[in-house]
Amino acid sequence: MMTPTPNDPAQNTLEIRNLNLRLPNGVRLLRDVSLTLKAGEVRALVGESGAGKSMIGKAVLGILPPNIGMASGEILLNGVDLGSLSLKKRRETVAQISALIPQDPLTALNPVRKIGPQIIDPLIRIHGWSQPRALARARALLERVHIRAPERVMTSYPHELSGGMRQRILIAAAFAPSPRLIVADEPTTALDVTVQKQILRLIRALQSETGTAVLFVTHDMGVVAKISQEVTVLFAGRVLEDAPTRTIFNAAAHPYTRALIAATPTPHVTQNPFQPVPPALIDALWAETAQADADFARQSTRFGRITR
Repeated sequence: MMTPTPNDPAQNTLEIRNLNLRLPNGVRLLRDVSLTLKAGEVRALVGESGAGKSMIGKAVLGILPPNIGMASGEILLNGVDLGSLSLKKRRETVAQISALIPQDPLTALNPVRKIGPQIIDPLIRIHGWSQPRALARARALLERVHIRAPERVMTSYPHELSGGMRQRILIAAAFAPSPRLIVADEPTTALDVTVQKQILRLIRALQSETGTAVLFVTHDMGVVAKISQEVTVLFAGRVLEDAPTRTIFNAAAHPYTRALIAATPTPHVTQNPFQPVPPALIDALWAETAQADADFARQSTRFGRITR
């Protein structure tokens, strides 16, 4: 059997198998998480704050805090087991075929560098592009994300631009090298509703054009309905439900998923536009989580560190 390479189109873009992350004191952060992401697919990771959504994305990209360890599981990116690679090779593999759209564009961009070099430098240093090619790609992508006067914007500093413009720049930078995978970590949270819709349309259009797989982290079920084909519902670091988006909204199997949908405000509804998630349901889920953690602790005493 041939060993899959990062350019093998037959492989899933991302495959996570029974991933468990925990702190040195034994507290589990992710609990037997498994999911797949195919080329050209958008998978939403949804759940309340602390559910482990961003943790999954950071584990894939190798940017977890150093005190978080991998107790068990595998992460395969384009068929390559990242855990089997050396630190240097893992970083190279991840940098070559994946990208991140972070949540806060103001803190993600370097405040003392102009926009142009922040888009162009990774194309030159990581992907080996020539400067003219990188510059042409940056201009084209800025125009594609509806940035007016891209030449002026490329010579501007981040604080000179609006929040919506900064987020468009991060989207352009993420798609510039045509990555196989993009992790979008709540990229619309800090934006107003009108700009949020524009950003979602941009991501969806670019993803459709390029065939890039997108792992989209959000807590907003309305965003899930607009952006994704598949949904993974998380609570306390474990998967409660995994299904196509249409199935999630029409026939959700888990009561927590149904509660999340019911808790989403409905436009033009004046009486009871949304229902809070029942406290009894949360208590029951935490009790299940505690039991699962106790079982896991009895079965495993290993503590490894994710290669970084």
